[in-house]
Amino acid sequence: MYFRRLAFCLIAIVTAATALAQQTGSISGKVAATDGSGLPGVTVEARSNVLPQPRVTTTDTNGEYQLPALQPGTYTLTFTLGGMQTMNRRAEVIIRQNTTADVRMGVQGLSEAITVTAESTLVDKTSQAIQSGLTSQQIQALPVGQQYRDIIKLTPGVQQTPEALRGPSAGGNGQDNIYLFDGVNVTWPQYGTLAAEPASYDIAQVSVIKGGAKATDFNRSGGFTIDSVSRSGTNKLAGQVSFQLQNHGMTASQKVGQTTTFQQDQSWGSVSLGGPILADRLFFYGSYYRPEVKRNNVANVYGALPQYRSTRNEEFGKLTFTPTSALLINGSYRTSRHTEKGTSFGSASTQFNTATTGVGGKTNLDIGALEGSWVINSRSYASLKLTDFRNLNHSVPDFPVNVAVSTAVGTHLDINNLDQMGQVFIPIPISGNQPFNDFIAPFIAKYGYINPATGARVGGGTVGVAGLDSLDFDDFFRKNGQIAYNLTLGTNIAHDVHVGYQRYTDTERLNRLSNGWGNISIIGGRSNCPSNTACKGQPIFFQASIGQATFGNTPVRTIHSDLRSQNIELNDTIHMGNWSLNAGVIAGNDTFYGQGLKNDSSTLSGYTLCPGCKYRMYNIPFKKMIQPRLGATWAYNGVDTVYASVARYNPAVSSLPRAASWDRNFTTRTIRVYFDKNGDLIGIDPLRSSSGKLFVQNMDPREIKEYLVGTAQQITSRWSGRLYGRYRKGDHFWEDTNNTARIDYNAPAPIPHDPYIPDLDAKRAQIGSGSSYVIAQLDGAFTKYYEATMESEWRGNKTFVRGSYTWSHYYGNFDQDKTTGCPPCNDFLTFIGSSNIADGAGHQLWDNKYGLMHGDRRHLLKVYGAYFLPWSASAGAYAVYQSGQPWEPWDYTVYNKYPDNDTGETIKFAEPAGSRRAPSHHQLDLDYTQNIPVAGLNLQLSADVFNLFDKQTGYAIQPKVHSASFGQPTSYWQPRRFQLAARIQF
Repeated sequence: MYFRRLAFCLIAIVTAATALAQQTGSISGKVAATDGSGLPGVTVEARSNVLPQPRVTTTDTNGEYQLPALQPGTYTLTFTLGGMQTMNRRAEVIIRQNTTADVRMGVQGLSEAITVTAESTLVDKTSQAIQSGLTSQQIQALPVGQQYRDIIKLTPGVQQTPEALRGPSAGGNGQDNIYLFDGVNVTWPQYGTLAAEPASYDIAQVSVIKGGAKATDFNRSGGFTIDSVSRSGTNKLAGQVSFQLQNHGMTASQKVGQTTTFQQDQSWGSVSLGGPILADRLFFYGSYYRPEVKRNNVANVYGALPQYRSTRNEEFGKLTFTPTSALLINGSYRTSRHTEKGTSFGSASTQFNTATTGVGGKTNLDIGALEGSWVINSRSYASLKLTDFRNLNHSVPDFPVNVAVSTAVGTHLDINNLDQMGQVFIPIPISGNQPFNDFIAPFIAKYGYINPATGARVGGGTVGVAGLDSLDFDDFFRKNGQIAYNLTLGTNIAHDVHVGYQRYTDTERLNRLSNGWGNISIIGGRSNCPSNTACKGQPIFFQASIGQATFGNTPVRTIHSDLRSQNIELNDTIHMGNWSLNAGVIAGNDTFYGQGLKNDSSTLSGYTLCPGCKYRMYNIPFKKMIQPRLGATWAYNGVDTVYASVARYNPAVSSLPRAASWDRNFTTRTIRVYFDKNGDLIGIDPLRSSSGKLFVQNMDPREIKEYLVGTAQQITSRWSGRLYGRYRKGDHFWEDTNNTARIDYNAPAPIPHDPYIPDLDAKRAQIGSGSSYVIAQLDGAFTKYYEATMESEWRGNKTFVRGSYTWSHYYGNFDQDKTTGCPPCNDFLTFIGSSNIADGAGHQLWDNKYGLMHGDRRHLLKVYGAYFLPWSASAGAYAVYQSGQPWEPWDYTVYNKYPDNDTGETIKFAEPAGSRRAPSHHQLDLDYTQNIPVAGLNLQLSADVFNLFDKQTGYAIQPKVHSASFGQPTSYWQPRRFQLAARIQF
């Protein structure tokens, strides 16, 4: 299959007419005589080993030139003009960035050309964007892990986070960022987290934009946007075989929080090869990557637990084609197959589970891209981009059972082999209830765990296999197409005009099944069948909870939901002397599609009931998503700059197509099944665990407003710096909430005490069922972010150093990073638009929610760099200091005034948000890499140490007042750990 897809990719590339510009960079500059006057007609040639054919242009009447749509890499520029001295200039092209290369040419008088090396700089005379980039050489010389997310820690002004799923904050929450790999959006739909983990060794360059974005590349991110470009082949056949290792003996002892620790062994193997297929025309690059993780789960009350094991097999292929010097086409395909066993063990909640109750997972990931650019002439170029992203996530029991289940009365449950029927909860005897105690005694004797104090078996454990919804099929798809055209007009006043159109669809397929009879409880006659069931009043001895989708007669087994988006962008960058002015706009249109209704404007609700049918849930028109981008940069002395920008972003990620889909009334319902003392089915009781929701009409889409001012200075030819301040405000947040929440929970003035949808009950009656919750724009929901950042970079022939300090203040009353029930669980996939926020007592925005956001880090200092030693080695270091996480006590008793309040303390703040703070954290990471020539090959040995001083700072403070561990850290930063690598390069 892999080779067939790669062959298809090759055919597509060879026959394609045009392709992408976004995964490229550019070079521009001015060629002047020694007196500073512009030289027209100079031939400028750009050559690189990553570009099959060189690109050539000429300077205009002012001596200015542009080389757009260049493959990222190191270039040699050659400037020639009759009667003038030939000049060579080396320049690094960074993905999504422009590199300035100005030269002065003297009268011909030397026999050899003069070569000038371009210096790295933070000064950009044409852009207000706050962006940074790294090359593969820099990444390899620094102490960076193998995963894509490990590179993010190098971004100035972006907090470092120990969390494995959620993203870091940079003026937004951890779900606001956009992650691109080879230009493919691999952000997890509905969750806003990084879904793909391509190996960092495959990355040739990485670029991050965190503010001041233009109306290009369809940037709607509410946080930062990170993109990378993968390695490419060259005219020279080259490859690498690599193996990296980090076992438990190379890791310091881990502090114990509320989760069980373990000894873990990790290894990473990879092979890559690249080279020419057609010299100076078509290059190839391919790689294979296999990370493996093993750990022995700590034994629990039932004894030994199975070993956790994670294996991933990932293949990647890429072709780079230049049929002419004006055409650049890239096609790539990545496929990954990831399996896990024993994933559910290790937390406090599984300390009473048998080894057979484990759940594993299977993930299939595919990323395809076809992209390129066509330089029409020296003043215009066109682009096209097609991408396909598939992320298939399957949760599966470690021990599946083949048990026929049915809701028919008389169906028999094998009570003599309960542990083969599903997941069984063993009860504890109740004082004074002898009949119940006698009934459960045989089950405790058979399935209970041994109390070490008495040697007797006791109840309270969980046996059998993984049960309710343990077969979870959650598949995501994203198909994207975009096209753009760029044109330069004028000379003395030049306009770089860009126009683009993008269309993509995010799709989810959701289906959940139970293993056997799901979750089984031994009731022992303590309860009777509910009055709404056919078995009304009969005693219940066994009870099973099973997902309705498990049964073949379920009305709808798989729910499909879509988010369809189209975006138009128009941008004009005006160059006028030492000024660069930017005026642009992105207009977006997002439409949500669910399943279970049919659009019908003649009805009260606008729908009719139609299980399995696709319907349009909500549409945000273009006129509501106008996102202007305005900016100005003044190079007041021709080199140093001051700049300012204003921008608006409408983030696109949302869970609402899935969370509000009407067919959830059918497929996510749990059925409670009742059995008599012999195990014969006597009745059922459908329990709705979720249901479809209606939207409040005419809402404003979520938006982020940004204001930026700054200055950049070229201090010396090798040393540059920039200082900027940024303000961001987020508002118009959407959430699911009770239709009468403003009435029931005493919303303060000026919030109206009205239902969000006045006739909701009548609409629900018209279409049947549905939730009393609605999707609403929460009154007064907002976030604010203030930032002041200093950055500096020094680049020598053998050294580079980069440092940054950020002071920031992030506060508000709507914190998507704090919506789950326990601090360790914050590192979790939670919905955007469908969370605990505004759900019931204590969860409303006026319930102490105003304060510091979870992502607030008042102080953040980063310094990193590398020195390339004369004996073919490099030494790199990374140091960070940042303030700790804000937290606050949670106490349900504060909200006892509300009738529906319970003893759950999830986000029921007893003090204003962020009233307390966890300890600050700092760490130092080091890398040493040695190259050794061996028989025409290069043997590369690397050693990394992370967290050198073993600063295991506690975080995720337990906020629940009624917890025995209140105020204590529940997690700690990872301990000191070493990592070794050996690579053979040729």
